[in-house]
Amino acid sequence: MTDQPKIVVGLGELLWDLLPEGKQLGGAPANFSVMAARLGNRAVIASRLGEDPLGREAKKYLAALPADLELIQEDAKHPTGSVSVTLKEGQAEYVIHEPVAWDFLELTPPWKELAASADAVCFGSLAQREPVSRRTIHGFLAATRRDCVRVFDVNLRKPFYTRGVLEDSLSRATILKLNDAEMPEVLKLLRLEGGDGVTLDPAALRKGARALLGEFPIELVCITMGNKGSLLVTRESFDQHPGIPTPMADTIGAGDAFTAALTSYYLQGASLPVLNEAGNRWGSWIASQAGAMPALSEAKLTEIQRAISSV
Repeated sequence: MTDQPKIVVGLGELLWDLLPEGKQLGGAPANFSVMAARLGNRAVIASRLGEDPLGREAKKYLAALPADLELIQEDAKHPTGSVSVTLKEGQAEYVIHEPVAWDFLELTPPWKELAASADAVCFGSLAQREPVSRRTIHGFLAATRRDCVRVFDVNLRKPFYTRGVLEDSLSRATILKLNDAEMPEVLKLLRLEGGDGVTLDPAALRKGARALLGEFPIELVCITMGNKGSLLVTRESFDQHPGIPTPMADTIGAGDAFTAALTSYYLQGASLPVLNEAGNRWGSWIASQAGAMPALSEAKLTEIQRAISSV
């Protein structure tokens, strides 16, 4: 990393996953920010919590982690975000509760200042489900510098996305990140070739990425493929990574860690193979741990950074 830390923002939801075995703090932008901070950035969580026990517990939990919490807003009217997760015949079923605090993000003067100073901002579709936060996210992105890297991590969660939200977000983004299961759905909603509703192979994923690059001003499409690695596509070239074999604990937060690593190295001007290696190394490490924000030792940080630098 450079001497001066980059300012990286995770903009959107911050919530508790209420699992059968207990609760875990998450939300893609928050997971992203924690990992980005671990990689040497000044990573800011731009979200909103309720003035309630879950909100206070979230702040206490995050205080032990390296992300900047100073600009998390507090809401006296709406509860802290949560997702109820139940198991039905072995399958996880989710209820993303609404309305909650992060549905009412405000573009305050401190947030406008943050936007103007940001080197990168990561946002998704879920926090745009309500018009208040959608307008705030649009305003935040509009207030960023021209050279700010705007990462749209699709993160589709039914029924909280529309064609309009996807089109609008893609028109504002520098990088699009999605997984192989999301690609057909995105192509279908945008009425682009390849939207036939089935998971695509790498060649078809590459074709879908090129269709998106042809339609929107994005510069890079990143497609994660679970334990099969990832695919990065630009208008000029592409790079495919086979993935890092690892014993899996759970996949919670693995995609967000991938996005944070990709963004951090993109800000350094890294090549596609290095971006792919960084994303897969950090994504696989998170997948090997329980939860999205596990403890990270200096030894593990150094080990992974050395592996990435060897590419």
